[in-house]
Formats: sequence, C-alpha cells, structure tokens
Amino acid sequence: MIRTFARAALAATTLVALAVPAFAHVTLETQEATIGKSYKAVVRVPHGCGTEATHTVRVQIPEGFFAVKPMPKAGWELETVTGPYENAYDNHGTKVTEGVKEIVWSGGNLKNEWYDEFVFRGTFAGSLEAGTFYFPTIQECATGEEAWLDTTGAENAEMPAPSLKLVPAEGGHSH
Repeated sequence: MIRTFARAALAATTLVALAVPAFAHVTLETQEATIGKSYKAVVRVPHGCGTEATHTVRVQIPEGFFAVKPMPKAGWELETVTGPYENAYDNHGTKVTEGVKEIVWSGGNLKNEWYDEFVFRGTFAGSLEAGTFYFPTIQECATGEEAWLDTTGAENAEMPAPSLKLVPAEGGHSH
C-alpha cells in the first residue's frame, strides 16, 4: 500500500513538474483593474529565453493607459519611449496629449533559473470599455527573445501578452 502511494505521488509530482513550463508565461500580479482609476502594474517574468538570461525587458503601453511612471530597478538601466496619444486625457485637471508608450529596463541579468518583477503605475482612461486589457512585453536575451505579444485572448495562445480584466467603477461611473 505504501509503495503504491509512493509511486502515485512520484507520478503526480513528475506530471506537475513537466506541466509547469507550459504555464510559465509573463503575467501581471494583479489581474483586475478599475476603469478611470490608477493601477500599479507588476509584470512577473518567470524565466529567461530558453536557457539564456534576460538582459532587457520591454513593456508596450497601449492607448488608454496614461500618466505612466516606471519604477527604477537596482542593477538595470531604465528608459522610456514617449510619443503622442491618439486621444487627450484628463490627469487631475490637466489635459495630457502625450506620454510613455514603452518602458525599457536593460543591462540586467535575469538568469533562466531566477524570477523577477518589473513595476510601473499609470491610470486607465475613463473612456475605456470593460474587458481584457493587454500590456505586450518582450524579453531580450543574448541570442533571442521571448515576445509576449499575442492579444487575441485565445486560450491556447503560446505567447500571450500579460493581461488584466478592466471593470467599471462602482455605480458605473469612471471617476
């Protein structure tokens, strides 16, 4: 009886260990946000590119997420790519028409066996609709990259972009 249980436990452990890499996607820590409110994004990077260390992480900032401020990260250089927005947004009484379109952390050394997080904050526009919102992300390594760009929402997507569910503010108002 004990041997049978031990064999079953070993088989289950092996199955779980083999299945984990299939779920090792770049994800957001907080899976839900409110339209018209600020949001702290924590992008979780669970591995490198194959066996290589990640040296650069790029997060694309889609239209509708504005007033973006990335958090510096020890051991990494930080830069932002800015540009015009398609729409103007109200940022506490100030009209903003341009801002961060991409955040780039580079010069790091996130080994494949390690895990790390990359943080930024911003505000979801009150004009956005409820549903899935994506932050396409690219990991760059010495000889390749992991491009988490799929925004189709397909359940079997190989390289899904980190996403969250946008929900209306209580009472249906954005602010």
